[in-house]
Amino acid sequence: MNPILTTTCGSIFPVNNSNLPAPGQGASAAATNQPGASGKARFIRIRPSYYPVLVALFVAVFLISNITATKGVTIGPLITDGAFFLFPIAYVVGDVLAECYGFKAARRAIWTGFGVTVLAVVAFYVAIWLPAADFYDGQDAFAQVLGLVPQIVLASLAGYLVGQLLNSWVLVAIKKRTGEKSLWARLIGSTVVGEFGDTLLFCLIAAPVIGITTVGDTVNYVLVGFAWKTLIEIVLLPVTYAVIGWVKKREGYWAEPAAAAGS
Repeated sequence: MNPILTTTCGSIFPVNNSNLPAPGQGASAAATNQPGASGKARFIRIRPSYYPVLVALFVAVFLISNITATKGVTIGPLITDGAFFLFPIAYVVGDVLAECYGFKAARRAIWTGFGVTVLAVVAFYVAIWLPAADFYDGQDAFAQVLGLVPQIVLASLAGYLVGQLLNSWVLVAIKKRTGEKSLWARLIGSTVVGEFGDTLLFCLIAAPVIGITTVGDTVNYVLVGFAWKTLIEIVLLPVTYAVIGWVKKREGYWAEPAAAAGS
């Protein structure tokens, strides 16, 4: 059969009709040429990376911290909660994510942590609301531990979201100015801004619930909490340095071209 002539924008091009489906075959014949149409199983390839592992750790730390924080702890003259030793790790991992993968990747991890925690809180309330079985005698203890005060939940989520976003944004903003130099400056600088925003917002929202009624109490709580969290992260700087160096080496950081400035 002779080639078919077709017109496109005023020009005539020969088209070979040998590849066209025979009459009556229609779209079904064309579909057989699509990848996977042969019936073989196909999967999306996942690029090897430590990013998902770090995100999982980041989310787990925040979620566990919100549960362990329900216990009051006294160590000598220090009165704190059961999350004091764990929550700063979230900022360390947040620094690693922002330093190694950029702000967009860190922001994705932060929102993931936020979503998972909201889901957990809803699940806790639903589980408490469900009628207990006759043989289950731990309903009161279950409700006391996991029945988080709504205002504290709101304060915790708001403080986490704002503090972590500030922490990551400031770290990346400083890095754009300094390049690879002065890692300590962006780690400490981002921590100061992020921890202050986190502590201040949490205190302002949760103050009536946690017994803070005066301006003096508010200032004291914010300054002590901010100083404690910042001090812990400064103490952990060698660990943060080591983890960042390890991740950069394993991820081929130095072998790949620099990411776009908006990352």
